[in-house]
Amino acid sequence: MFISVCTMEASDSEPLNTEPMDTETAPSTTRRRRKKSMVWEHFTVEVVSDGCTRACCKLCKQTFAYSNGSKVAGTSHLKRHIALGSCPKIKNLENQQLALASATRIDGDTSDPPKKRYRTSGFVNVFDQEESYMYLAKMIIVHEYPLHMVENPAFVCFVQSLQPRFKMIDVNAMEGEVLSVYHKEKQNLMQIFGTMLGRISLTIGLWTTSQTLGYICVSGQYIDGDWKLHRRMLNFMLVSSPHSENALSEAISVSLSEWNVKTKLFTITLDNNCSSHDIYSANLRDHLSNKNTLMLKGQLFVVRCYANILNVVAQDVIASIHGIVYNIRESVKFVKASPAREEKFAEIALQIGTPGAKALSLDVTTLWNTTYLMMEAALEYKEAFTFLETCDDNYNEAPSADDWKKVEVVCTFLKLLYDSANSIMTTIDQTANIFFQEAWKVQLELTNGTSSEDTVMSSIAKEMHEKFDKYWKDCSLVLAISVVMDPRFKMKLVEFSFAKLYGEDSGRYIEVVNDSIHELYLEYVSQPLQLMPAYVDRGEANHMNGNDNNPPATPNSTGDGLLDFDVYLSEMAVNQSTKSELDQYLEESLVPRIQGFDILDWWKLNNLKYPTLSKMARDVLAIPVSMVGTGCSIFGSGTGSRVLDDYRSSLRPETVEALFCAKDWLQYLPTMTVEPPSTAIVKLEL
Repeated sequence: MFISVCTMEASDSEPLNTEPMDTETAPSTTRRRRKKSMVWEHFTVEVVSDGCTRACCKLCKQTFAYSNGSKVAGTSHLKRHIALGSCPKIKNLENQQLALASATRIDGDTSDPPKKRYRTSGFVNVFDQEESYMYLAKMIIVHEYPLHMVENPAFVCFVQSLQPRFKMIDVNAMEGEVLSVYHKEKQNLMQIFGTMLGRISLTIGLWTTSQTLGYICVSGQYIDGDWKLHRRMLNFMLVSSPHSENALSEAISVSLSEWNVKTKLFTITLDNNCSSHDIYSANLRDHLSNKNTLMLKGQLFVVRCYANILNVVAQDVIASIHGIVYNIRESVKFVKASPAREEKFAEIALQIGTPGAKALSLDVTTLWNTTYLMMEAALEYKEAFTFLETCDDNYNEAPSADDWKKVEVVCTFLKLLYDSANSIMTTIDQTANIFFQEAWKVQLELTNGTSSEDTVMSSIAKEMHEKFDKYWKDCSLVLAISVVMDPRFKMKLVEFSFAKLYGEDSGRYIEVVNDSIHELYLEYVSQPLQLMPAYVDRGEANHMNGNDNNPPATPNSTGDGLLDFDVYLSEMAVNQSTKSELDQYLEESLVPRIQGFDILDWWKLNNLKYPTLSKMARDVLAIPVSMVGTGCSIFGSGTGSRVLDDYRSSLRPETVEALFCAKDWLQYLPTMTVEPPSTAIVKLEL
């Protein structure tokens, strides 16, 4: 067997020992031969006693068995000592990648070697101190570790065990590394914004601290040139009074100027804690309008978060029956307190004929969806709970018949909100068009519920409708314009939905949407249109899409006697040229509603057909109707301001911003996957 090993030349290595072994120490029954293995560059043979010899490493002075009388141990273990880094001297050398640099054979004869087969036996890392600092900073950012972990003795020992040459830095230096990562990624994002084709829409959220200070989180959502939807955090700014009159306006102005997107602003989406008045009071809207940057005279400027309104309505209606919810929660606790009680309860349910398809579960009081699921499951066992109270003196928390009636009505309406939230969360790209149908269904059911003859249902519906109706009035225009940009629905879904919602008065509401979308389109027409090269080359397609305003004055006749037909075609071309892209789009038949339809991909494919309308669609579809991004739970977004923990509240504001923004940016980068380090491969020739 032949093995090729990478070795390192040590500065204190001795010349290759090519002399034969001492005849007194070599076994008398074997023929002396030259040592050909290059491991002998690193080992010497020492006589121990009684003809036994040991190999001594020239670097670390460790000794290894070599021969015992007539038995020779060989050199494989010596090779492993050098090649696999077992020698502590080699491990501590600066250039480990040269430790296995030369290849040789071990103890073979002089005949031709057999055919070689290679396999990887070991690796030598190329260590980079600065790169390690960068990855440590990214780890702290992404996993939200405290900066002072770099001074934790246990962590320092752990890192040293992995790479003894790594020099740990202190908290201040690590803070600098975090800021370095932040500034580098910010520059990359700035370049992307500089080449942005469409407009950007902002989301504004509030964070509070244990002090009187607060932070405003500004994020931007846009669709890039490849028709991919993106959302990125832009700023996480400290404000002394986050609920003051001008706080939001000042934060938005600073963010727009810092990112150089003031002329590209389209809409602003606010959570439940932000007041529209806070923006208008500082004349931000008027300031932007004066610069002709707001579309449709600012009618789409402020958008309310759909996830927030679902949470507000749900939590408020649950709070209105908090006493009943408490009884149900305590009832579930009682049954699930022991296996014996669960078994007894199951027997009761089976005995009275209400086995129930759902298992009882306790809720998390901060998540309304879990409370809904708890009530929904308990509702199936309402007779069992009533019977349990009559046969178990320890249980006295069963809701009354009237209570169960309220729970049933509340669950009916909560299911609307629950299903709507789940529908949004399961959508990968939360473009604005998906929200109209969800909001309209909720508005319709609550409206119908208010006119119910059932007093319990009407009273609960009125309470929920009061809050949701305000959201609908504020945002229905934005939602309607967004769904018109969906080729599966266009104006047809708006007409159908409004007819059910408004009845005989639907005409005037439909007209508002139709007029608004045409007015918005004309604003895009007035802007210079940068045609794609592929589109410029398609002269015939331009003519067909109504972009040729100068059709031929005289038809081209081919002498086939169809001159009248040519005149007819010319007149048709003139008539078609007067139709806008929007009208052509609206008049075309709807795209089939197939599963897996990708609206962004559709507009990407039809970008050449509708060059102006596609610009409008890009901006409209990018409106963040919900502030809760893909992959996040709508149910956990809550209704109150998010609170910054005490540790991060103690950091410098610029460090807090770097930690929050960099974490958001890094999650989208492929560079977070560390490439395998450079390696030197040990080849074993078998």
